[in-house]
Parts: sequence; C-alpha cells; structure tokens
Amino acid sequence: MYQLLNRAIVAAGLLAASIGSASAIDIQQVTSPKGITAWLVSDDTVPIVAVDIAFENAGSSQDPADRAGRNNLLASTLDEGAGDLDSVAFQTALQESAVRLSFESSRDHLYGDLRTISSSVERGFDLLHLALTEPRFDQEAIDRMKAQIIAGLRREEKDPETIVSQLWARTAFPDHPYGTPSNGTSETVAGLGRDDLVAAMSGIAKDNLVIAVVGDIDAETLAPLLDRAFGDLPDTATLSEVPEVEPATGLTVTETVDTPQTAIRFGGPGIPREDDDFIPAFVMNHILGGGAFSSWLFDEVREKRGLAYSVYSYLAPYEHSAIFGGGTATRNDQAEEALTVIRAQFERMGTEGPSEEELADAKAYLTGSYALRFGSSGSIARQLLFIQLENLGMDYIDKRNDLIQAVTLEDVKRAARRIFGEGVPTVAVVGAPAG
Repeated sequence: MYQLLNRAIVAAGLLAASIGSASAIDIQQVTSPKGITAWLVSDDTVPIVAVDIAFENAGSSQDPADRAGRNNLLASTLDEGAGDLDSVAFQTALQESAVRLSFESSRDHLYGDLRTISSSVERGFDLLHLALTEPRFDQEAIDRMKAQIIAGLRREEKDPETIVSQLWARTAFPDHPYGTPSNGTSETVAGLGRDDLVAAMSGIAKDNLVIAVVGDIDAETLAPLLDRAFGDLPDTATLSEVPEVEPATGLTVTETVDTPQTAIRFGGPGIPREDDDFIPAFVMNHILGGGAFSSWLFDEVREKRGLAYSVYSYLAPYEHSAIFGGGTATRNDQAEEALTVIRAQFERMGTEGPSEEELADAKAYLTGSYALRFGSSGSIARQLLFIQLENLGMDYIDKRNDLIQAVTLEDVKRAARRIFGEGVPTVAVVGAPAG
C-alpha cells in the first residue's frame, strides 16, 4: 500500500492544476463537534489527503537552558511507538496503511505532517492520535534517536556554515532561547532522557493547535475525524514565557577555523509580520539580496567582483523577534572586501533605495511566482498552516498580490530606513580571514 501512497503523492501535482491559480483556492473553516477548527481545501482530483498541524510556541524556545535539543528529540521520537505499538509495530502500521507521519521542531513551533491515501484517512488520523496522546518513549527508541542526532551534531561541529550561524545567534541573542542551538549540542542531547520528553509534552494541547487539511476529503467527513485525532488532547498547553527581544546591532565577532573559506553571517532587527511595513520590507529584501540572480548583493559581490558563489539576505519574523539577516562564504583573503561591499549595499539601500524599474521588476516576479507555492496538496497545506500561524486571514491568498502591487517606492525606502537606519547589522565571521 505504501507504493499507492507514493504514486498518489506524485500525482498530487494534478490537484494544484485542477484548482488553478492560487487566488482560485476555496478555503473552508471546519469545526468539529468538540469545537476543534481546521482550514480545508477539498479536491478529489487524486485520492490523497495532506494534513499539516502546528502547536504554537511549543518549539525549541521552550527548551530549558541546560536541556537544549529537548523538543527536537521529542519531534524525532513521537512516531517511534505509541499505545500498544512499539517502534517497529508503529512504523509497520504506517506503511501497511499507506500513511506517512513525521514531526519537526522549529524555534517557535512543533509541526506535524500527515500524508495518506483517502481510503486510509481514518487509520491515518488514528495513528496521529496515538502519537500525540500515547507516545511510548521506549528507551531503545530514545537511545537510537539520540545517537542519530548526536552523530549529526558532531558533523556540524566541524562545519563552518553551522559554526557561523550559531556564533551569530549567540552574539545577537545572548541570554535568550533564540541564541541557543535549536537542535542542542552533543553534550546537552546526551543528557536528555524520558522524563524530558514527558515534560515537553506539556506544549501539546488544543488551545495552541493549528490545522490545515487539503485533498480528497469533504467537511462532513473531516469534522468528526478532527475529534478522533485531537479530541483527547489537554485543553491548555503549559508553556514557559519567552521574552520579546531585538537582535544586537553593531557587533563583529570572529572564530578562527582552519579552512580555506571564510563563512560570514550578518543580521539585525527586521520588521514584524503584523507591521504595515512588512510587505514593503519584503519587496525591498528581494531587490537587495532575496532575489538570487537579480539582487544587488549578487550583482555586486559575485557578478562584478567574483568574491563569492552565493550571497543572500532574508527577513525572519519570529514569534518574539523580527530579523533581517543573510550571509555568504568567500576566500579568506577576500573576506574583508566582501564585507565592505555588502555593507555598502546596506548603506545604499538605506539612503538611496531602488529605482522605479527595479521596484517594478521585483513586484512582477513576486506576484508571478506566488502560484508556485501551491504546486501540490502538501505545499498548499503548508501555506494554509503558515497563513493561520501568522494571523493573515482566510482571504490572504486572494489579496496578497494586491498588497505587493500597492507598494510604492517611498514605502520601500521607508522600510529600508527602518532596517538600516538604526544600527548596523551584527556580523559573525568563521574561518581564517585576512585582515
């Protein structure tokens, strides 16, 4: 039956084609008899159902300082046995029912991902229910997942890209959960046990649950299944308070590593997602460094000077902070020049801003490419989930491109002044840079 699921997932691209453009997606809000709500896009083009869930504010920022990586380990073990089924039996039940189930932890949220053929949807929701309400946390599974995580962390300890990312986070967010490695360290993960996973389950409840469902299922069928999967969860999550924080600005930190390339990360305060200037900042970032081959950073750093293969920037609106960031990697003897060029583009954007032609090109790309985010049932479900998490409203898909088209040159310049006019980004450098 697993082969049926694989074929259905491949065919699921047809679902997006049948729906048409992103603006044509019909979203329903479904409420179960017990009051659990979900967003649903129903389409029977292919016999597959995609379910994406999130537990808000239940990510790695909930890890105690000395238990870093706890929630990542939780996500890795939730599908390693539940109820009467040990790890092997649980995975066999998934496979025999043509169900895929996985979990992951981010800085702010704990995510779940369910894919199943429509004839197995009840079984899929039952297995999801078991994973969330009766995880076994058998010692064998815990030890096995810890070994896998620690092996990956030890590889990352020698990776300049990982080292520089963690160095920047520690520098930008001292004494805050955002400054701690979300997957933990080999030492903290080694010290985790079953009691830690049981404690982490306090973040899984109905009041911080967000659900998106896409595929071959209607509202009448989905409503009771929501109670079947989630009805036994606690009503209220028990979460630690995470303080609001702004990343530090104006700092430059270096860690020497014997490597031919220098890895660079930069970042500072961004603009919150709910701020009216977020969309202008989003357009601005595309012009500066988010637009890959068309961006200022790519043109100045790679095309004109050949200093790096890749250079980028991004906006990251976290739950408790907002970041403008980016990075590159270059030869040790070119690191100082690369940073000088990057900083010059920040100053140029903050003082001059882009041209009308650059703004028009950015808006054309951002609006034209939006439909690519809806290329399968799974990608549609993930978009619906993020729209809910960011409180953008059920009509966001319809109005998103209009919001971008409405951005003016003055809007972009104002957003740029907010990001680059109040302190220069903090920079982390790892390698053996000359100068």
